[in-house]
Amino acid sequence: MGLISGFIMGVLVGIALIYGFSLWMARRSMKRVSKAVDIKILGSLSRDDLKKLCGDNFPEWISFPQYEPVKWLNKQLSKLWPFIADAATMVIRESVEPLLDDYRPPGIASLKFSKLSLGNVPPKIEGIRIQNLKEGQITMDIDFKWGGDPNIVLGVDARVASLPIQLKDLQVFVVIRVIFQLCEEIPCISAVVVALLADPKPRIDYTLKAVGGSLTAVPGLSDMIDDTVTSIILDMLLWPHRVVVPLGGLNVDISELELKPQGRLTVTVVRAKSLKNMELIGKSDPYVILFIRPMFKVKTKVIDDDLNPEWNETFHLVTEDKETQSLYLEVYDEDKLKQDKKLGVVKFGLKELQPETTTELNLNLLSSLDTTKVKDKKDRGILTIKVLYHPFTKEEQNEALEQEKKAIEERQKLKEQGKIGSTMDAIGGAASLVGSGVGLVGSGLGAVGSSISRAGKRVGRTVTGQFGGSKRHG
Repeated sequence: MGLISGFIMGVLVGIALIYGFSLWMARRSMKRVSKAVDIKILGSLSRDDLKKLCGDNFPEWISFPQYEPVKWLNKQLSKLWPFIADAATMVIRESVEPLLDDYRPPGIASLKFSKLSLGNVPPKIEGIRIQNLKEGQITMDIDFKWGGDPNIVLGVDARVASLPIQLKDLQVFVVIRVIFQLCEEIPCISAVVVALLADPKPRIDYTLKAVGGSLTAVPGLSDMIDDTVTSIILDMLLWPHRVVVPLGGLNVDISELELKPQGRLTVTVVRAKSLKNMELIGKSDPYVILFIRPMFKVKTKVIDDDLNPEWNETFHLVTEDKETQSLYLEVYDEDKLKQDKKLGVVKFGLKELQPETTTELNLNLLSSLDTTKVKDKKDRGILTIKVLYHPFTKEEQNEALEQEKKAIEERQKLKEQGKIGSTMDAIGGAASLVGSGVGLVGSGLGAVGSSISRAGKRVGRTVTGQFGGSKRHG
């Protein structure tokens, strides 16, 4: 009897185990199918779809398999970081500090590093993409992220006060493009090109803290420093602008890597309507600053006491890459006693323009191009301009390069004569080379340190020195 009951119990337990195992396998299979469906849907998402789901900080290789994760490289970077940080600190101090002086905004007489240390936290490379976009070149896109612990203090000497400003909570999110020009001689690389890709848009986030004082001591200081950082990135590293560094001492032709003028943009600033009044008594005295590159700003005349001014002034600007560059227009209210107030700003992408066709545009002014900083959403007025794009011939391209050299020399003379405080100042009126029909080519001849000079060429020119800077006027 015991044998029979034991046999029956064994059979029942076996059946129960088999049934339970079959249910577990069926459930596991359903999970696999469900996961496969989710992966297929995720793989079909575009970059914009992922941004909506994950924000701007997702690693590139998650969305696009050509970006490969490089854990091994991050391990080595962590070990080498103490040495890299020391070397990078020296290079940054030598090369960036002169740029801070040359790109400093109106209202700041001096802008230098008081303290500079990159800290102990290394950057992280989220992914790398290798491409062969052109014969004889290897293109590497590096998804770079850094949320470090640097100690960066800027010594700010403004018109109304002098105080040290600390940059805290620094975070950097960029995709770095590195192009290796190949050759047949050792080390098989004749030059390296470095730039930041415009898509996805580079992000450098930080907070400012006054050391032993208050930021309110210098009105608008945060915006001034933000504008300086943005100008340096836009004018030096954001594609199509790039750093070109010859390697190995090889005598090779790297002219194809250098940035060249592509065409001339003729801009007529016609009028503005319904500008915001920034004056307690009377009306604003508006003028317009326009540029493609911050290094080459020009401006209109000032129209006194008028919120609907008409300028009808024409300028000629040079473009290096119509498909990626934009025209920036900033409207200011002149203040003879204090810093000029910004009435509005707008950006227009040049890729929409048809060659040899005049286009009239009515542009809505914004308080800031950074929508996250727009607090005042009231209408800032409308700016009317006319634009005409003319592609250069080879002869016109060479002529534009020569005109650029003369334009740079003229800016240096104006600076030495005290007519402008910095090579970044907008030139207008009779002094304007651009207004008189001489196109400015943005080749990157600006203030750079001796370390970049030793490295090689930047944006189409050999950098041989650094510009100084005195007090800057609006």
